[in-house]
Formats: sequence, C-alpha cells, structure tokens
Amino acid sequence: MKDLTHILDALEQDAASTETLLPVVYQELRRLAAHKLAREAPGHTLQPTALVHEAWLQLVDARHQTWRNRAHFFGAAAEAMRRILIARARRRNRQRRGGGIEHLDADELEIAAPTPDAELLALNEALDRFAALEPRAAELVKLRYFVGLTLDEAATVQGVSVATAKRWWTYARAWLFNEIAQRSGEP
Repeated sequence: MKDLTHILDALEQDAASTETLLPVVYQELRRLAAHKLAREAPGHTLQPTALVHEAWLQLVDARHQTWRNRAHFFGAAAEAMRRILIARARRRNRQRRGGGIEHLDADELEIAAPTPDAELLALNEALDRFAALEPRAAELVKLRYFVGLTLDEAATVQGVSVATAKRWWTYARAWLFNEIAQRSGEP
C-alpha cells in the first residue's frame, strides 16, 4: 500500500498508470466488497468481484479525477460502492412496485415482509442528510458500513485518531438511528 500514494501521484501525469493501480488495490477492494456483500440479504446476485469491477469503472471513468492520497482514493471507492448498491436496491424496489410488469389481482398475492433494500434506501437518505451536517463523520460511516473497514482502518484512512473515530461513529449511529426512526414513524 505504500506504493499506492506514488501511483496516485503518477496518475496525474500519465493516465496509463491506472493499469499499475488496479493490481495494488484490487485485493483490498475485493476484501472490502466481500465484507459488505456478506451483510446483504440472502439471494442477492451481485458478487464481490462484480462490485469491485463496477466501482473501478466508475473510479477510472471519472474525467480529470485526481486522488490526493490513500484516504481520498478509498473514500471515492466507498462512495462508488455505495452508489452501486443503492442503484441496485432502487431497481429491485422499482421492479417490486410494478416497474413495467403486468398488474395482478391483489387477492391472489402474498404480502412480503419489509426488505433489506428498503432499509438500505432509508439509510442512504438519512446518510445524505447527515453528510450535509457532518461530512467527515458521514464519510466514516461510508467507510465502515459500505466498504467494511474496521474503526481502526477507517481512522487511519481519514487521518484521525481512533478516539475521534469512535466519537464520530457513536454520534453518527445515534443520529442515523433517530433520523430513520422519525421518518418511519417509529417512536
């Protein structure tokens, strides 16, 4: 990972350095994607490799993108993975709500329990509101929840002490829980 900063610097000079970057970060990104997908609902079809590849395409496709350091790169990767998972959840929700499918008689249908997709979308909306208030703490949540970093790893990526990361994490969890509960009508 020490070479990562040098490679990121070289990307500013030569776009061909992306070929050098992928092998350096691939295993770490795949581990993080696997960790995140392990928390998804059973039966999902997205594999860690596919999530990494989709995120990588978004990272490389961003025109004139420069990464200041390792933290900035992994933050961008976390955001790319988050957006991919949110987009997939929205597509599945749209399909569940009839997105172009022939409507059936409601008496013949079984009603399903709330899905993890709905929870993920509620978290995404609350996280967007939280990011407007506390961008650094919101970034910590993204690194922990969507990328799967430990508290120590996320603190290192963000360049803050573990104690600060713990405070941010505690505050963010409480804020997000309260926000989601208020929006869903729970007491």
